[in-house]
Amino acid sequence: MKRRDFIKVTGLGAAGAATLAAPAIAQSMPEIKWRMPTSWPKSLDTLYGGAELMSKMVAEATDNKFQIQTFAAGEIVPGLQVLDAVQNATCEIGHTASYYYFGKDPTFTFGSSVPFGPNMRINQAWYMLGGGREVLNEFYKSYNVISLLAGNTGCQMGGWFRKEVNTPDDLRGMKFRIGGFAGRVLQKLGVVPQQLAGGDIYPALEKGTIDAAEWVGPYDDEKLGFYKIAPHYYYPGWWEGGPMLLAFVNLDKWNALPKYYQSVLEQAGHYANNYMMARYDQANPLALKKLLANNTKLHAFSPPIMDACYKAAKELHSEVSATNPNFKKVYESLNKFSSDGYAWFQVAEVGYDIFMARHSQS
Repeated sequence: MKRRDFIKVTGLGAAGAATLAAPAIAQSMPEIKWRMPTSWPKSLDTLYGGAELMSKMVAEATDNKFQIQTFAAGEIVPGLQVLDAVQNATCEIGHTASYYYFGKDPTFTFGSSVPFGPNMRINQAWYMLGGGREVLNEFYKSYNVISLLAGNTGCQMGGWFRKEVNTPDDLRGMKFRIGGFAGRVLQKLGVVPQQLAGGDIYPALEKGTIDAAEWVGPYDDEKLGFYKIAPHYYYPGWWEGGPMLLAFVNLDKWNALPKYYQSVLEQAGHYANNYMMARYDQANPLALKKLLANNTKLHAFSPPIMDACYKAAKELHSEVSATNPNFKKVYESLNKFSSDGYAWFQVAEVGYDIFMARHSQS
């Protein structure tokens, strides 16, 4: 029978073929609803907005069959308890910074950034192509989660201080809000580190509970108003040369997802990651100009402070590596990759950057 006659007899045309295909597609795309707590207040439209964007991309790619509802810090769990909520399956997925959980194990710092570690590009290249994702997920498995790349802020600032700091002695006894492993580095210099979620920093500065605070960079810092209380703004954030943000997914929930949904979720994280990097590059310069117009006093950390911090960081890396095999394994992976990466960066781009800087006013 000719194909034309078969279609006529059976009543199948384009509409009929679509009718047959639709149930098969629907069966391969089950309806799933997840909840995603974050570590960010809603006012931060780049950090929290990145998590929302990730959810939006998942919904659009699955015709709204896979929906993820995003929650700000404190709506389901406090901002520093996102990992715990995902680990125990209170929620299926969470958007956070890995180094917030260094108190559980210092190895968590590598999922964000390590003090005096690589920049944004090398950190991301290590995670995606240099074995970073594999070695980290091997570690995260013991916490019943898997990681997906979901953001990066680029190199951060060094924080807001009520008074100038010029020597390592000026740091002694200072109560400093600083996230993650870097607090342990500064402890070696006499700093009293405080780990607070973003929405809790301003009240702590205002009440005098802390003397200084670091958060992200000009765009987010200006939104949170730190310049109104602590006018001295320092750079660089040597503890965050290019910190990644991750989506932690409960391992059982991840394994139960259809492969297509796993792929969609991973690619949505990459989209949010690329958006966040571009957004900070676009927004930070304008925000810094605004801060300076509001009498912010911009300073570089002095060479004595930077040298003391670098020495303390290297000492701490060695101390923890000697007693923590997880930390040592990930540190060696990152160190090898980033050493090669920095060599390439210097060969390929430093000369170009110098040339462009000389001609930027022409």
